[in-house]
Amino acid sequence: MFKRISFYAVFVFLIAAFMTAGCAKQDVVKKDEGILPAPVSKQAGSPKSNVTSPKQTTSNSTTQVTPPPATALQTQKKSSTAQLQSALEKIYFDFDSADLSESSRSILAKNSAALSKEPTAKIRIEGNCDERGSAEYNLALGERRAKAAQQYLINMGVKPGRLSVISYGKEKPAAHGSDETAMAKNRRDEFVVIP
Repeated sequence: MFKRISFYAVFVFLIAAFMTAGCAKQDVVKKDEGILPAPVSKQAGSPKSNVTSPKQTTSNSTTQVTPPPATALQTQKKSSTAQLQSALEKIYFDFDSADLSESSRSILAKNSAALSKEPTAKIRIEGNCDERGSAEYNLALGERRAKAAQQYLINMGVKPGRLSVISYGKEKPAAHGSDETAMAKNRRDEFVVIP
């Protein structure tokens, strides 16, 4: 019995000692305060230290990091993307048609040649329509126009994974107006380099 009482007494004593001791106090550094070295006490006759302590600065403003200048490779890529974009020409369609005209095929051949010089570039073909017809009909017609150009480029050797299509229907007119000249400019496919 004495062993049992002494075991419990020791156990209770250890728990009480642990609870009263608590955790070690941690120094807290506020977000805006720098960590300063411990002050060095100056003793009489001791030489001055060459170490200077940093100045504590507090600032509520955020530090802006300036990005490194563009590398030559990034600059070259931007330049080649811009050159490709300027080389890609629009094609135009007849009213209510997604058929490629002879001039459209000639332009698509030039676009294919430009794409072959930039084998990793990706292109989005954007189909557009004039203002006549419903929004739903023009979205479908714009998609047929974009897919016609896409298929022609694929037949010319451009890899399908490099080409995507979208139709804007009549939502992005190139020219405003209801005359035939303006509407003819709106019946088009545009070719946009995707960054």
